[in-house]
Amino acid sequence: MKRRIAILVLLAGLLPGVAQALPSYREVVAAHRPSETLVLAHDGQELQRVRTNPQVRQGEWVALADVSAALRLALLASEDQRFYTHSGVDWQAVSAAAWGNLWHQKTRGASTITMQLAGLLDEDWRTPAGGRSLGQKLGQAVAATRLERSWRKDEVLEAYLNLVPFRGELVGLDALSRTLFGKAAHGLDAQEAAIAAALIRGPNAKAGVVGQRACSVLQSVAAVQKRPPPDCSAVRWRTEQVLGARLWPASQGIAPHWARRVLAQWLPGQALPGRIATTVRADVQRVAVDSLQRHLRELQGRNAEDGAVLVLDNASGQVLAWVGSSGSLSQAQEVDGVLAQRQPGSTLKPFLYAQALEQRRLTAASLIEDSSAHINTGSGLYIPQNYDRRFKGWVSARVALAASLNVPAVRTLTMVGVEDFYQQLAQFGLHLPQPAGYYGYSLALGSSEVDLLRLANAFRALANGGQWQPVAGPVPGAATGEQALPRQAVSPQAAFIVGDILADSLARAPTFGLDSVLATRFWSAVKTGTSKDMRDNWAIGWSERYTVGVWVGNASGAAMHDVSGSSGAAPVWADVMDYLHRQQPSRAPAPPPGVQQQWVRFGGQGLDADRQEWFLTGSAQTDFARDNVPASGAGAAADPAGAGFAPRILTPASGTILALDPDIPPAQQRLWLRSSSSAVRWRLNGRILGAGAQLAWLPMPGQHVLEIVDRQGRRLDAVTVQVRGAGLATPAPRKP
Repeated sequence: MKRRIAILVLLAGLLPGVAQALPSYREVVAAHRPSETLVLAHDGQELQRVRTNPQVRQGEWVALADVSAALRLALLASEDQRFYTHSGVDWQAVSAAAWGNLWHQKTRGASTITMQLAGLLDEDWRTPAGGRSLGQKLGQAVAATRLERSWRKDEVLEAYLNLVPFRGELVGLDALSRTLFGKAAHGLDAQEAAIAAALIRGPNAKAGVVGQRACSVLQSVAAVQKRPPPDCSAVRWRTEQVLGARLWPASQGIAPHWARRVLAQWLPGQALPGRIATTVRADVQRVAVDSLQRHLRELQGRNAEDGAVLVLDNASGQVLAWVGSSGSLSQAQEVDGVLAQRQPGSTLKPFLYAQALEQRRLTAASLIEDSSAHINTGSGLYIPQNYDRRFKGWVSARVALAASLNVPAVRTLTMVGVEDFYQQLAQFGLHLPQPAGYYGYSLALGSSEVDLLRLANAFRALANGGQWQPVAGPVPGAATGEQALPRQAVSPQAAFIVGDILADSLARAPTFGLDSVLATRFWSAVKTGTSKDMRDNWAIGWSERYTVGVWVGNASGAAMHDVSGSSGAAPVWADVMDYLHRQQPSRAPAPPPGVQQQWVRFGGQGLDADRQEWFLTGSAQTDFARDNVPASGAGAAADPAGAGFAPRILTPASGTILALDPDIPPAQQRLWLRSSSSAVRWRLNGRILGAGAQLAWLPMPGQHVLEIVDRQGRRLDAVTVQVRGAGLATPAPRKP
């Protein structure tokens, strides 16, 4: 034996550079890179595993102690029975192979595990398609001898199992066991171990050949252990089953869209680390995923299958949860709902009222008329409607915003100006794709398109006293794509008052009721919204520490059936907020300098009761009332019959375009028709609707001719009305 080693040493001197560059065991382990990248939560928990190497499938490095004993036995029986006794070259096997070649007999190859490892570490010693030359064989033997001198046996065996190709793109034991057997390497049983060992000898062999080899391996092991021989038919059947398995998906976890955003931080071609720690909290991510899927299941039959959830830390701007879709419930799982552009509906109203407060165009106690409004636009009359299809008369700005009344919002926009509000939204990071004139007064009701990420961050600015700053990068310390400096989007005073309004359950009650899901046991401010035709609904709000945004809808843009922000997105928002504050309090923000509280009186009119109200310093007053304000739903002019006037239609005006708000349940949508006389009947498209000075009409989409006629059916006056939107379409029947 010593003479053979000496011969190899001599040959090493004759073969310049042979095995000189072979790495050490530690260098090999340090250089190992899995084909998957693990995206981790801030505490190290695994969020998502994503394949990032398209060339091979290679898992984590597996220590020899974590390899099943069955596999080690099978490997040595198949590849190198004298592994622990030779010094890199099995001279006995070499002699047998040489004798067999001399007599043209088929024998097992003489290549040891150490020699094969040398070929895996240095391509010069790998077996080419046409076989190795004598020089390559000698070089591989020298390399194996050198490896055995510097590596321990267990290190050789461990490295070999982690680097050897098994089948197709599968390299290393971890990838093999997870893909074909769906388990870790320590769990492989005797049959599975035999199949793995058989694959080393023929990685791309047919299943029948692999099965026969696996049975031979089991027979060898049984002979050593003096056990009965195996049932080869069972081994072959098991082999056929596992070779077709693909139990290791390319991506797996609870945050696929977040992982995609994380990996986008690296440039193309840039080496990715095996593990990436991010800002997301694994527990919050799980709660958000579970809540979204659970509530969407409850909405089955209402054509709602997609959703998204985003949780931001108010102070740092870090993302604590990013749920881009409903997963298996969605037909478009790859679409990231956090980044998708959707109509925000009423969620833009807080920024409008904040601007109006800051400009002192109104106060939280200012009365705004909630009645039929006819606003001239370049394309005709714009007539906004409220959620419940009823007008509430004079209401304070507090009630108008908290109860999400549409007509007061449009009236407020006429005070502020469309262009100024458009610029205000840009200050909150909401850069709209079209110019201000494209949206017109409908911008107050969210006719633009925004994504959940920027919309939630805009609400975070309100939580931070009106100061906007970009969302922090997904990896701690990483920069985001938006490198803008922090800016004061609106004054702290206006942001404080808007937050106080959105936290007011009493002011919210006219629309949402006192037992709304939006009412939390801790301080929070929240706003819902629903877009045109009930295609999107939202719930976005903040507590002392967190901002949570939820979108529910369909990635395809299809309309939902009778699903509004309060029934679709709000329950998910409440679940996530409740979890965040299960042990953590949320206190109301302290009033900033520049605001004052004043007792106000409304004279018992409308929806507002006397109360304490917040004002910008210098804008406070005590009494807010309107003389001779009619009750809600009233307001018809006195009948002038007999005074020489012909009866006429007072509302709506001819050419009216009704912009229907999908937040309004169809059964509650009404438009009040008013005439100057009570002695008339109303006729719509030739059909009688009813009689009297005023009549509640349920509008339906389309072009309509509205008339008043006398008792003989003669037309007295007529107007044309256009109703836009499918919000009034009859919902599809629910499944039982």
